[in-house]
Amino acid sequence: MTASILTAIQEADTLHIPQWQPATWEDYLRYRNDPTPERMRLFFNGNSLLLDMGSEGINHARVSDLFTLLFYIWFTQFARQTAESLGRCLLEKPNQRAAAPDLVLYVGEGVPQWQEGEPRRIDLTQWRVPDLVGEISDTTLATDLDEKKKLYADLEIPEYWVIDVLGKRAIAFRLQPDKKYQQCVYSVALKGLPIPLLDQTLERLVEGTNISAASWFAQQITGLNVE
Repeated sequence: MTASILTAIQEADTLHIPQWQPATWEDYLRYRNDPTPERMRLFFNGNSLLLDMGSEGINHARVSDLFTLLFYIWFTQFARQTAESLGRCLLEKPNQRAAAPDLVLYVGEGVPQWQEGEPRRIDLTQWRVPDLVGEISDTTLATDLDEKKKLYADLEIPEYWVIDVLGKRAIAFRLQPDKKYQQCVYSVALKGLPIPLLDQTLERLVEGTNISAASWFAQQITGLNVE
């Protein structure tokens, strides 16, 4: 990667607002294979790279963990299908696209399995795409609703959630036959879940914890008809 691209990424990270930069797949591979212990999330689409460096803040972490809890509660109560949460795992379509979503959900069969000696990422030429991915938008709302939205549509992810931390809202999109996302009010991956219920659950964080918010959510879906 050129020095100018690296400098721009470092400046953006200083501002805590990651920016997309022109790059090649080879640039992406250099970062992916860098042995540095510093935590980073990588996104690549076509000829652009996003390097999201650093640890999660408190708000991001509490909301991210909340949604993992919600997945658990949902599939415990509506256990007609198995599901697996693989949040922040690197998804890769070699030479084309890569992403590390905050939320990654597989529903049903065909969940990626790691074998000793294999790379620790999900190769989308070998495994099917997740049923749902999501981004926890603390400082990244603009790109989550723009460049990342396009990236996940290009990867043909059926359902995409953007969790607006400051706005206390969940924005859900469903992939259409024209390969573009359209906002939806009911989840398909979590069959029949009303998206506004996620907004109400996020509101519970104002005066409570993510554990108490998850408990409230569990009470609300009791008896919910999802047929």
